[in-house]
Amino acid sequence: MKIIRFAEPEFEQLLTEQTRASSLFDPGIEAQTRAIVDDVAARGDAALLEYTRRFDGAALTAGQLAVTKAEWMQVALEADATLRSAIADAHRNIAWFSRRSLRRNWTAKNAHGAVVGEKFDPFQRVGIYIPGGAAPLVSTALMTITLARVAGCPEIVVCTPCNARGEVNAGLLFAARTAGATEVYRVGGAQAVAAMAYGTATIRGVQKVFGPGNAYVVAAKRLLFGRVAVDLLPGPSEVLVLADHTAHPPFAAADLLAQAEHGSGHERIWLVTPSARLLRAVGAEIRRQWPRLGRRALVERVLDAHACLIQVKSMDQGVEVVNRLAPEHCEIMTRQPRVLAARIRTAGAIFLGRWSPTALGDYVAGPSHTLPTGGAGAAFAGLTADQFQRRTSVVGYGRAALRKAMKPLQALAAVEGLDAHGRSASIRLNP
Repeated sequence: MKIIRFAEPEFEQLLTEQTRASSLFDPGIEAQTRAIVDDVAARGDAALLEYTRRFDGAALTAGQLAVTKAEWMQVALEADATLRSAIADAHRNIAWFSRRSLRRNWTAKNAHGAVVGEKFDPFQRVGIYIPGGAAPLVSTALMTITLARVAGCPEIVVCTPCNARGEVNAGLLFAARTAGATEVYRVGGAQAVAAMAYGTATIRGVQKVFGPGNAYVVAAKRLLFGRVAVDLLPGPSEVLVLADHTAHPPFAAADLLAQAEHGSGHERIWLVTPSARLLRAVGAEIRRQWPRLGRRALVERVLDAHACLIQVKSMDQGVEVVNRLAPEHCEIMTRQPRVLAARIRTAGAIFLGRWSPTALGDYVAGPSHTLPTGGAGAAFAGLTADQFQRRTSVVGYGRAALRKAMKPLQALAAVEGLDAHGRSASIRLNP
């Protein structure tokens, strides 16, 4: 773990380095991803099968890329009661939250007396990437597909990696079926994003791609933006704990370790506190807890490369640091967490107080856990159901309203030198 203290002469430089550490903009990863994306564009299914064999160890045919209805029915029959209950509980909260995020059609009269407004239609075919490598993310299926279904998308395409036997995790499949997926393909990585963007003989292209993934998946989304719409850039997980002296060190350490265990090695974890005593205590707790974890080898990689404990001069400086780092998850373990939350403007999600671990947001609270990472939170918000809606503006003028609009319309057309624009309106009143 790296430790940075505000009193160090190079504090500002060290802090700036933390903002540059994201794998989202690694030129080596981008070059490798571009080669994969171009290959899928050129060779379609053949490229998908080659990468599935190379990266997942599964020798498939094009006819085996799609998960069959029989497979879906089988996992539904085999799902145990505990899993069913957990998925139902999470799904209920996610669907409830998503319905509140939808945008509604509206109309009103403008200053000319004309009817204007907006209408929101669901995308007709969306693609969702679900990570399924080191940890098949059952929760991500719920946190993405549910939103698409609530928004009314009729075709919801899911791509997720398979294992060496060509199998997709049964729990993930059951969650995808429960949430409302209409198609599932056993394709992972950047090649899956490319397939959904370009389309292949087996996987028809989509209008918009959603979902988190590793650095290669996120790079593919960046490279394909414009050819297809994308939601945001949710890469390897991050958590920042902003704490004062009242925080409970074991809780803070446990939450930092939880986000470090995802497995890519690019996860990032931060503690930000003005308390030197708390910083030392959390560091000690991390060293005490991590050897007991089942995925401790993966956690150790993150602790060595992307863990940073930052001592700031004051809580005001702590808030500034949070807004600079723009973390995916920000936990506020202070005496008055809501007061500080009002000043944090770039976090993907905020968790208030010691009883709100990030894991609640990962699984059951309701808001989607698909959130911006790598500093993208400065410009992007987390995934919401309205991102599955396509906005269209609506304009309806009558003769009287057009007459009121003529003078400013013609003035603007004249200053731009576009006389045909002005004439297209005036001809209606003076044919």
